[in-house]
Amino acid sequence: MSLIVQKYGGTSMGSVDRIKNVARRVAKWHAAGHQVIVVPSAMSGETNRLLTLANDITSDPDPREQDMLAATGEQASSALLAMALIAEGVPARSFTGWQVPVRTDSSYTKARIAEIDGDSIRAELDAGRVVVVTGYQGIDEHGYITTLGRGGSDTSAVAMAAALGADECLIFTDVDGVYTTDPRVVPQARRMRVTSFEEMLELASLGSKILQIRAVEFAGKFRVPLRVLSSLTDPLIPIEEETESGTLITFEEDSQMEAAVVSGIAFSRDETKFSLLGVPDTPGVAYSILGPVAAANIDVDMILQNQSVDGTTDFSFTVLHDDYERTHEILKTQVGPAVGAKQVIADSKVCKVSIVGIGMRSHVGVASLMFRTLAKEGINIQMISTSEIKTSVVIEDKYMELAVRALHKAFELDQDKYIPDDA
Repeated sequence: MSLIVQKYGGTSMGSVDRIKNVARRVAKWHAAGHQVIVVPSAMSGETNRLLTLANDITSDPDPREQDMLAATGEQASSALLAMALIAEGVPARSFTGWQVPVRTDSSYTKARIAEIDGDSIRAELDAGRVVVVTGYQGIDEHGYITTLGRGGSDTSAVAMAAALGADECLIFTDVDGVYTTDPRVVPQARRMRVTSFEEMLELASLGSKILQIRAVEFAGKFRVPLRVLSSLTDPLIPIEEETESGTLITFEEDSQMEAAVVSGIAFSRDETKFSLLGVPDTPGVAYSILGPVAAANIDVDMILQNQSVDGTTDFSFTVLHDDYERTHEILKTQVGPAVGAKQVIADSKVCKVSIVGIGMRSHVGVASLMFRTLAKEGINIQMISTSEIKTSVVIEDKYMELAVRALHKAFELDQDKYIPDDA
């Protein structure tokens, strides 16, 4: 008997009929002899509705109260799913994050999990029940409800699997796995049968919406096997057929890995580039610029500092669009005057495109092929960032889809290079 954690996204829980389908799918696993913990998101659109109400009340909602409000979406979907399971003849019990409890820090709206007490859940599983636990939320040391940030139900599910030693964590969503890139941009994109945690971590951090980056980090740290599957298939599909239809995220390279130098193309429109021109090129200038930004809890992504000319340099970096206003204000009122920048420029018409693949470690010329492909399309590169298994570029956003299509073709990602076990 295996312990399985199943997570269902908002689309999967988007209506009464879909909740009933989730219940049928869970019931199938339970009937096969598995212990099952289910972590559902709020119904599709519900969290946005609640946050809109908060913003209708005030343009600056108190973070603690915002978490109190937002957490109710998952509570409703968990109770409804437990009811649907009971109606299917499956004993089930739902829990909120604070009832488990899932303990977090007090960073309201983006809290981090500290620990999970699994005793109450184990007791319910041992009694033969399916346990439904609200995703996205926990409780801090003061007894206040916290939320983990958008997409936090993925993290909740992986953390639950790690805490209770689950055999596998299944992420059910509205797509049937992880693709070489977004099929809406490149129709020839392929579903990957297997990918590595390293690749998935890069893809998640670079804009892929399949899994939340913190969930992938958690899974890698605690070695939780992950599988991405579609919740929109027939809920009564045989379990073996179901697990073969998605993407397995594995810990290391093996004969089942996609035999490709580059495994996927990621992209993100959610970028803003800031440039400080004519900054004195002195020791500590980078900290003087980025320190106040970090102190405001703003994540900086790509960074570029030009060569010093006449004792000055230009310094550029990117942040998410949501942090545009705060970053711009900090640079104009604090950083710019403090470091003596001649000008602060903000450019929101940029995007990031990245190639990812563990095969890049042992192959030369990968970045040069990327740059040559973009050059042939007349696409200018503004910033470059590299690591052992990825190369990212910032380009003008109007060229994003052209760049993704061209790179997907150049690296032959439309061709299936899967090596079967008996090859």
